[in-house]
Amino acid sequence: MNDLFDRLKRVFDDGHGEEMPGLLTDQAFADPSPRPAAVLVPVTQRERPGVILTQRPRDMRSHPGQVAFPGGKLDAGENAVEAALREAHEELAMPPDTVRIVGASDEYVTGTGFAVTPVLGVIPPDLPLVPNPGEVESWFEVPLDILFDAANYGSNTVTWKGAERTYFEMEYDGYRIWGVTAAIIANLQRRMRLTELFET
Repeated sequence: MNDLFDRLKRVFDDGHGEEMPGLLTDQAFADPSPRPAAVLVPVTQRERPGVILTQRPRDMRSHPGQVAFPGGKLDAGENAVEAALREAHEELAMPPDTVRIVGASDEYVTGTGFAVTPVLGVIPPDLPLVPNPGEVESWFEVPLDILFDAANYGSNTVTWKGAERTYFEMEYDGYRIWGVTAAIIANLQRRMRLTELFET
């Protein structure tokens, strides 16, 4: 099997080398000046690659109990990659120097006022991750081929801020992956042609 990083880098660059109309966004619901933020999409280097996700504590004031990628707001002077690595270290004790950065993807504007840049990276398998209890209740790993298969997601439509909004969701091992996290995954699905990664 070719190196996972090289394969992901190839499909990432190919998929981001063209215009992609119709990517998901909550721009219509957002503040006119969203705050910059970033998340890390960490893919584990193993025979069947996985993706690390976190669940926020259920007693948090904002988005309690939601599944998310490690990430948060950019600090002054940071770019998206630096912020994503810092947040992954703060939330999971993931050493920044273990992450091989594939690239930064399309900004996703949330209805809560953030412009989130997803940063794709490859990490060694079985890192001794330690959740920060103030930010992470638990973490889990989903096989990449399951997470990036659109057939595994259902959709729901709700009325939000006076307009209809459709969101995607998937259940995995007792976790509900939905909302902004599922939308970021859906946009990456469209950008990247991953079939070759799943061939044995």
